[in-house]
Amino acid sequence: MKPALYGDRKRWGIVAADALELLGQLPTASVDVVITDPPYGIGFDAQAWDSGRLTNGRAFERWTTTWATELARVLKPGGYLAAFGAPRTMHRLASGIEDAGLTIRDHLLWLYGTGFGKSPKLPGDRGTNLKPAYEPVVLARASLDGTTPQTFERWGTGVLHIGDTRVRDELCAGTAIAGVGRWPTNLGLVHAPDCRPQSCIDGCVAEALNQQAGRPVSRYFYAAKASTAEREAGLEALPTVPTKIFTKGGTRLRANVHPTVKPLSVMRWLVRLLAPPGGVVLDPFAGSGSTGCAALLEDRQFVGIEREEQYVQIARRRLEHWSRP
Repeated sequence: MKPALYGDRKRWGIVAADALELLGQLPTASVDVVITDPPYGIGFDAQAWDSGRLTNGRAFERWTTTWATELARVLKPGGYLAAFGAPRTMHRLASGIEDAGLTIRDHLLWLYGTGFGKSPKLPGDRGTNLKPAYEPVVLARASLDGTTPQTFERWGTGVLHIGDTRVRDELCAGTAIAGVGRWPTNLGLVHAPDCRPQSCIDGCVAEALNQQAGRPVSRYFYAAKASTAEREAGLEALPTVPTKIFTKGGTRLRANVHPTVKPLSVMRWLVRLLAPPGGVVLDPFAGSGSTGCAALLEDRQFVGIEREEQYVQIARRRLEHWSRP
């Protein structure tokens, strides 16, 4: 039986299937860029898709190599892969990607102020883990077809789109002059969700950087976390269920029950940086569809694969919402 396919099949489509089973059916050199948030192998919240054998480091690395090998095939020469990961399994993720034949180009860091400590509280104010404050992203590239300029000429890939991701400040806002603005960095910052334009809450990493520098430098790295309105947009027809709130504890009624929704601002930045105009963006672990929403908002095409039916329906409706003119 063929897996269910949703979408307009021109701009976007999402397939309800296991990526390891479906990737082998995709044509070789058919995708411009892959941006994905795969399982981390840390047993996150006892979710079945992140537990079991994946919590064994060597098994997680081999599993990564399996899907990354297929991505190395379906990517056009010089096509980029951006894969989110967890700090403690990042080395396995990078090694698995490298063993698949992709070249590691960089590690990006996404900093945020909303992580929560998972350590047990031990006597004497002791613990076993630190509060997480960043998420790494492996940036890798498929083999070139000749030199970088030759690959770009033949395939439109192999390069980063610096001009589309330069950071504008008050000195160059609104200008369209080539080279104006700050060269994008491999560091991204987010304010805490309770921060306001006029002030930040205690513990906000962006404000801490501003105070240390003596000026508002965080604007060069800023990207806000996904708001409730953003993550729920398009899901009005779906039922809401009590969903665990990791940062504050307790539960909240939500239709988008995916626990690791990425902010569209971060995903749109990655799309602009990595994908050529009109290019095809693939996410083999599509989750709630944030990569696809970002791709559509940036006028790229999108192909998503997601195994969990519940997430497929969430992603489908979010993509329908963000694909409207």
